[in-house]
Amino acid sequence: MQRIFKLKQRNTDVKTEFIAGFTTFMTMAYVLAVVPSILSKTGMPKESLFTSVVLMCMFSTFLMGVYANLPFALAPGIGLCAFFTYTVVLGMGYSWQTALTAVFLEGIIFIFLTVTNLRTAIAKAIPENLKRAISVGIGLFIAFIGLQNAHIVVKNPNVLVQLGDLTNPEAFLGLLGIIITGALLFFKIKGALLLGILITAVLGIPLGVTRLEGFQFLSLPFSSSSVFFKFDFSNIWSGDFLIIMLTFLSIDLFDTIGTLIGVSTKARLEERFEESISFKRGLLVDAISTTLGAILGVSTVTAYIESASGVTEGGRTGLTSVFTAFFFSLALFFSSLFLLIPLAAITPALVLVGLFMLTAIKEIDFEDYTEGLPAFLTIMFMPLTFSIVNGIIIGVLSYVFLKLLSGKRREVPIPTFLIALFFIVKLIIGF
Repeated sequence: MQRIFKLKQRNTDVKTEFIAGFTTFMTMAYVLAVVPSILSKTGMPKESLFTSVVLMCMFSTFLMGVYANLPFALAPGIGLCAFFTYTVVLGMGYSWQTALTAVFLEGIIFIFLTVTNLRTAIAKAIPENLKRAISVGIGLFIAFIGLQNAHIVVKNPNVLVQLGDLTNPEAFLGLLGIIITGALLFFKIKGALLLGILITAVLGIPLGVTRLEGFQFLSLPFSSSSVFFKFDFSNIWSGDFLIIMLTFLSIDLFDTIGTLIGVSTKARLEERFEESISFKRGLLVDAISTTLGAILGVSTVTAYIESASGVTEGGRTGLTSVFTAFFFSLALFFSSLFLLIPLAAITPALVLVGLFMLTAIKEIDFEDYTEGLPAFLTIMFMPLTFSIVNGIIIGVLSYVFLKLLSGKRREVPIPTFLIALFFIVKLIIGF
């Protein structure tokens, strides 16, 4: 362990790394309930999805530990799951097999960009304020989905949406869960999101929302064969498919870079990035995991900011990730527990994740209208048009045009101009 993980150099030990690994698992185990619930809306079987999600969390986190020696855990991204389900499949009408194909190809491109160091040029193509706005917009989008799932927000033919009937058991349970989970976070309870989901699900039993038919505490893992290697390459030459693939790529790229830098700074691992060895390896693990995840039937896999919880407990090496992967492997035998959780009990996690992503708004420069207005439009168009892609298109186009009209053409990189030109052609031709 000393040779592989360099524990002494990082001033840590096996016991500390074990506690950190368990803390990270508890903090992000909510994804095992949330991700299958979101992706199953595409028509994919929830049982198979659960197995695939656990396997990818386990494999990618283990690989991050032993190859990159970093204390980061990976899982399918919640925002990217929402984009996969609500924009690509339910919004644009593509099959989930086509969406998985986009994720698979995005992963291959990500591997190429990482190996050739071209990821830097891609990262510079989207302005910093728009990157932050994309994160905020996705946060609002996810929270909106959570409120809809619990019928807290419902359709209205006259004003589009309205407040639902809060005496409805699902709406009441969802609101109660949000309050409970918020209190757990306030008191800094470890695994607050997971505990919030479980407590809400238990409270849903007397309300008739959580149904216990067929529940078993322990169960053998379900087969993932129904979602394994299910690709459809028939639409790969369409313009929409290219936008879908590039959106997956850009969000994954920026999320991973931000997470790696942010958590590593907290862990005081910045010196690793001066050599770029672990940073590059971490990105490569993320890219490989996304590609393999698509093969197993899940949306884009990315590093999770919740890894910071383990770092706070003293995790400094990849051994933390190895222990986290071990706890994910145990979750395979508790599938029945996670699968009985109703959508209303998932609502608190979605709303709170939306809150976490909203914090990036503090870093957006709203004083400069050529920066602030495109960021604002990006944020607003995502939940209001129920599409992450629409937010990105409007944000990029408004950014480029405002910079041109204000005489700040030099602030727009050439790749950004090319992306804007592509979006204009798409809007005119409609491909």
